[in-house]
Amino acid sequence: MNFIQQPARRWQASIAALLISFLLLGQAFAQTAVPAKLSATETQLAEKISVDTIKAITAALSAEDMQGRGTMQPGGDKAANYIADRFAKLGLKPLGDKGSYLQKIEFKETVTTPETMFKVGEETLTHGTDYAVAPHHNGNKDVSGEMVFIAYGIQAKSIGRDDLDGVNVKGKVVVMLEGPPANISKEDWKMAEATRNIMVMLVRNGAAAIVYIGHGREEHGPEETIQYLSRRQITLPDEKGYPEFVPPFIYVGSKAAEKLFAKSGVTLRDALVRAEQNNFKPIELNQKAKLVAKYKTAKGAGSNVVGYLEGSDANLKAEAVLFSAHYDAYGTENGKVYPGAADNALGVAEILAIAEAYSKMETKPKRSMVFLAVTGEEYGLYGSKYWAKNPTWKIKQVAANLNLDGVGTEVYAPVKTFVGFGAEHSTLGAILGDVSSAFEIKVIPDPIPDQKIFYRSDHYSFVEKGVPALMLLGVPAGDPQVWIKRVKEWEKTDYHNPGDVIKSDWDWSGARTVAVVMGIMGWRISEMEKMPEWLPSSRFAKYERGNTKEIPEEK
Repeated sequence: MNFIQQPARRWQASIAALLISFLLLGQAFAQTAVPAKLSATETQLAEKISVDTIKAITAALSAEDMQGRGTMQPGGDKAANYIADRFAKLGLKPLGDKGSYLQKIEFKETVTTPETMFKVGEETLTHGTDYAVAPHHNGNKDVSGEMVFIAYGIQAKSIGRDDLDGVNVKGKVVVMLEGPPANISKEDWKMAEATRNIMVMLVRNGAAAIVYIGHGREEHGPEETIQYLSRRQITLPDEKGYPEFVPPFIYVGSKAAEKLFAKSGVTLRDALVRAEQNNFKPIELNQKAKLVAKYKTAKGAGSNVVGYLEGSDANLKAEAVLFSAHYDAYGTENGKVYPGAADNALGVAEILAIAEAYSKMETKPKRSMVFLAVTGEEYGLYGSKYWAKNPTWKIKQVAANLNLDGVGTEVYAPVKTFVGFGAEHSTLGAILGDVSSAFEIKVIPDPIPDQKIFYRSDHYSFVEKGVPALMLLGVPAGDPQVWIKRVKEWEKTDYHNPGDVIKSDWDWSGARTVAVVMGIMGWRISEMEKMPEWLPSSRFAKYERGNTKEIPEEK
């Protein structure tokens, strides 16, 4: 699952917060008054969705020989070919380039070279442990300057606060905290666009570099951010980074941050206490910092994998239900393999189990079924965005997108609750509610809309093109604290790390439930007279399939 939030990516979104919210939330969404019954055909479809298939494919994709399925790495190519072979064996027709199942995408890899260095006074910090530089700068960087601590960089007469009082930041290495401070709400901070305005001010005033340190209230501390930022970065070949005049952004870990204050006469702890007070005054750190950031780039390619089952209706078969899941993980980094079992070998296995069931049905769906396994999701939804812009099925004839991406919550125990991200925007919400009620599964709305999770996974690439889409996430019943604890522990130790492997205590029935519900949803969409539509209340209602307009970010 990819949650993008600048300057770091999805690691700054809290999966734990998601579970805490929706496991405690009790109301249902889009439920019918009378539980819906499955048709005989839907029952047959459900029976053909095999838990053994889900288990086998998840194991194969997260196996050591897949090398973490990295985009622009041999393991990613091997995984793509494995999925293509599965499509072929199921009798799906190829929908990639030149009669194949593969849709090639050109990428650029950027890695930090050993010449990269961050020196504080006479001490050189260790890249990847003590610090990391935010990626996507244009070219190498070589900057230096005296350091000054400016707390949060707030300049607000309304609260009598000026974190830059008497300081000219031109040519300085600015050390600061990411806001808001404890006495300002996140909502007020966001409404004021404070982060953006502070950054613009520092850039305009000529700061040589901006160094972020932690204040201890982060959901994800600086060490976790450093771990991600120090990995290789994947972009499109022509993707632009920050303009040349933008200074480098550096994240420094908690222990290393103490070294920044070594000659200031103020301890790090005391500086953090002062930073929370409106009468804060800048602290000169009396040391010079020097950053050398050097990068090596290489061009390569990865592939989406796409196949389809042709519909049975002479007219409706020109339209398609699009199932999607990303197959990429973080690949191999510095000798470590990132298996990505829960995120997202499991999701790919679920859509392949759906494809297998459809291929075995004597009665075929009226609309065609397209199955799309995308690459490059972990670095910015690249695979799904590419397919949406270069569709191998007419985008105006894509009835809906059903996406699977998660953190493995469906294998904790039998699934009894669903969140349908995007369900409130289209008629897909009612379909999800009807199918779920047949299994006595509760469906709840997005419980944390401020996190904007709907905008952070592959389904949103199709929403941008005007296609109604939904991402399905399943969780168990029971004492919420049990699942909250488990997710928090997993998030700290395994999420996007080598520990994301199949666990011995996984309950595979939940994964099958997710596949069954999504498979039946696809069937019902196929049988509808009209394609799913945006609800009049949705902000996307004015965007038709094939949309080429930029959709502004929701405020």
